[in-house]
Amino acid sequence: MSTRTTPTTSPFAWFHSLGAKGKRAFAGAFGGFGLDAYDFQVLPLSLFAITAYFGISQAQAGLLNTVTLVVSALGGAIAGVLADRIGRVRTLMITVITYAVFTVACGFATSYEMLMVFRALQGLGFGGEWAAGAILVAEYCKPQYRGRTVAFIQSSWAVGWGLSVVVYTVVFSFLPPDTAWRVLFWTGAIPAVLIFYVRRNVEDAPAVEEKRAASTRKGSFKAIFRGPLGHTTFFASVLATGVQGGYYTLASWVPTYLRTERDLSVVNTGGYLALLISGAFAGYVTGGYLTDRLGRKRTFTLFAALSAVLIVLFTQIPDGANGLLLLVTFPLGFATSAIFSGFGSFLAELYPTDLRGTGQGFTYNFGRAGGALFPTAVGFLAAGMGVGGAMIFGAIAYGIAVLALLGLPETKGVELR
Repeated sequence: MSTRTTPTTSPFAWFHSLGAKGKRAFAGAFGGFGLDAYDFQVLPLSLFAITAYFGISQAQAGLLNTVTLVVSALGGAIAGVLADRIGRVRTLMITVITYAVFTVACGFATSYEMLMVFRALQGLGFGGEWAAGAILVAEYCKPQYRGRTVAFIQSSWAVGWGLSVVVYTVVFSFLPPDTAWRVLFWTGAIPAVLIFYVRRNVEDAPAVEEKRAASTRKGSFKAIFRGPLGHTTFFASVLATGVQGGYYTLASWVPTYLRTERDLSVVNTGGYLALLISGAFAGYVTGGYLTDRLGRKRTFTLFAALSAVLIVLFTQIPDGANGLLLLVTFPLGFATSAIFSGFGSFLAELYPTDLRGTGQGFTYNFGRAGGALFPTAVGFLAAGMGVGGAMIFGAIAYGIAVLALLGLPETKGVELR
């Protein structure tokens, strides 16, 4: 009798359950979101050098991140509509090529204003990729595995983030800062290679595609604001705002905080970020299993509370106590990333097939736009409070997320409509 573990009982039963087409869709979406993270993170990693190169204030530096996130809300909403109208895979390809092209363009900017325009255009693709990729995979999943499967897609953010830190450490170690930040942006061309794989190997889930194509209301913004769906759209948007407000405060300002207030070198900053990213990857994966076991709302609440506490601890550690800072870094990355694990499954379960792209694209990316106000606020408050002191503002965002959950249903285990 064979002792080999069968797919239905293995820890990766969720992956086996996708089938051949689903696995290819998973690979395409995983690569797309990971490289999305890479192209986003090159700005926060370069912000210290860009601030000096253009002679801008911290408030102006923070505005670069804000513009990216605000425009990404528009990109995400548009991509959501496109996903419902022309399909998930075609939309995925459009978004990937958009963020790759304009990330490279940022490296050629000759002024602060030009950089802002290119970064804003990069946001169109950055915001749209997740809307298409997460839905694509969610529609291949079995209900009992949906939380963890889409969470593994979310975990690719940590992979892309980690790759950007490795490249950052190498580039800034060997090139002067005035050149290094440009080279880092030029490496943003890498995602364009993914297009060839997606075009040849990935297709929309056949059963879902039939329902989407047959609908007469697909891609309608009006429909997601009517009746019960309007209630859902409002509270899901507030939830996304709170979670992303806290996260982008961290992602946008930690590199600058480590360089300016903790006086860490490029290499040492990379080491702290590596620990933060390791925690993030573990958080994404663990959060996915928990969202299937505990339910979507309990998992959001648990990690919102932990994230708020850990941001305060991380930013208030006394000068010279960098060993303690290091101790908090992994749990911080874990909690602030684990909270994202439930988003892909939760939002997909809240909307019917013909409006799933529109609803998910709008709510998640509205959260990006609203959440963008938090890193901007940190930039303005930093002049008087310091970057570390101002980053506490991000903890408030997680309280907003918990309040939003009061208006949303639990969707654990439901079949997609």
